[in-house]
Amino acid sequence: MKLWDKGYTIDQAVETFTVGRDRELDLFLAPYDVLGTIAHTMMLQQVGLLSREDLDALVPALREIYKDCLNGSFVIEEDIEDVHSQVELLLTRRLGDVGKKVHTGRSRNDQVLVDLKLFTRDAIERTVGKIQTLFTALQRRSEQTRDILMPGYTHLQVAMPSSFGLWFGAYAEALTDDIRQLAAAYDIANLNPLGSAAGYGSSAPLNRTMTTQLLGFADLNYNVVYAQMTRGKLERVVAAAYASVAETLSRLAMDCCLFNSQNFGFVHLPDALTTGSSIMPHKKNPDVFELLRARCNRLTALPDQIRHMTTNLPVGYFRDLQLLKELYLPLFAELDECVDMMTYAIENMQVEHDLMDKAIYQPAFSVERVNELVADGVPFRDAYRQVADEITKGTFRFEGTLHHTHEGSIGNLCNEAIKKRMQQLVDAFPFTSVHQAIDTLISQH
Repeated sequence: MKLWDKGYTIDQAVETFTVGRDRELDLFLAPYDVLGTIAHTMMLQQVGLLSREDLDALVPALREIYKDCLNGSFVIEEDIEDVHSQVELLLTRRLGDVGKKVHTGRSRNDQVLVDLKLFTRDAIERTVGKIQTLFTALQRRSEQTRDILMPGYTHLQVAMPSSFGLWFGAYAEALTDDIRQLAAAYDIANLNPLGSAAGYGSSAPLNRTMTTQLLGFADLNYNVVYAQMTRGKLERVVAAAYASVAETLSRLAMDCCLFNSQNFGFVHLPDALTTGSSIMPHKKNPDVFELLRARCNRLTALPDQIRHMTTNLPVGYFRDLQLLKELYLPLFAELDECVDMMTYAIENMQVEHDLMDKAIYQPAFSVERVNELVADGVPFRDAYRQVADEITKGTFRFEGTLHHTHEGSIGNLCNEAIKKRMQQLVDAFPFTSVHQAIDTLISQH
């Protein structure tokens, strides 16, 4: 079945090539296609293009199909082109000609757009929840290790004292900026394209404000041409936000690989988080972090891949956009798995105590000694030269205590302020109002 069928036969090789992986990938979108169809059907009845009798037959049937999508029993049959065709076919089988009426005023173009946006909203909400869990784990470890010193590095050279509390806490705060980007991506996904049809609107008297409200969107993509132009742009913006999270995870994974090596020995992994070597009996490899690094680095490339597929397309719809599904739809599960694994690793790694007692890290306290001399009235430049000379001669020793008190330093991590910021960012997402709209849509009309 093809929604565009005109009665002639297409070459099988051409059909296989043009359908591609749509049957497989459209299963991601199936429940959202049904939700969009319920809203569109209610709107058609409101504007007089469907009878109340038709609506009373269609909506219960669509809700049954929606349940099938959620429980995994919905399938796209072998000779059916895509999810839109499958939903309409199921309606027609159950209701006869009434099932053929749901496409009035729609194109597959605005159907797939609304499907993608509804899918994206839910996917971002799941990811935000997982990021909150990782954020909490990082902050908990930061508090647990706030007084355990470690060397800080610049240029991979020992630089100044840091702490595990500062290190864990840094990645927690990094996630707040990632959430900001996810919020911006969510805002773009939360605009309704339904009613733009093939990109030029419809002569049918559609009520696009009604479908916006029914589906819980914040507002419309008003201009129908631009609504279609958001295909590709939506995927790129969302992929960029996910790439930001992936970059944070990848950098943390690299730290863990480095700090777990014998040359550093800052963190230690339980056996369950390591793998062995087929030839070297002593090896305990941090494969979890290496694979996290590689998988996240792959995700950071996605925005560019999408851009290269869409950057020179003129206005209007083109079949090139179909291939974006292959890049876009698996993105969310990929990142979510990485966030889950990083959370598990952070919660279970051990950190090394008394690192800074080692002579090799004595130079890290040079700035502390300079600041002590400055506090005693020695000009900074003279104090700097005095300490540098002691280091050159091998006589430098620091036996004082650290006095880092300013905001965000070793002695003042500001974890509560960072936690408050994260909570404010998460609370700003309109998840509750979206849930209420969708719950209403699938329960009454």
